Amino acid sequence: MQFQYTPRGVCSRGIVIEIDDNDKNTIRKIRFIGGCSGNTQGVAALCEGQKIDEVVDRLEGIRCGMKGTSCPDQLAKALTAIKEQM
Repeated sequence: MQFQYTPRGVCSRGIVIEIDDNDKNTIRKIRFIGGCSGNTQGVAALCEGQKIDEVVDRLEGIRCGMKGTSCPDQLAKALTAIKEQM
């Protein structure tokens, strides 16, 4: 299943997340649209194949500089929203 999320308060303009069809708690693929390319690619690569709950626990609340959020925090919010939809 593929989901799209529009982050708020960060440089990236979108996050596309694929969840494993056989295991609804496993992240198959993540792609950030915009943002700091190297950082978002790294975060995506580290999270692929992981369980949603583990990723949310690790990334939730991370801040970028003086911002109240970050691309990893927005990914955690997106994953939380996905779990609520399923």
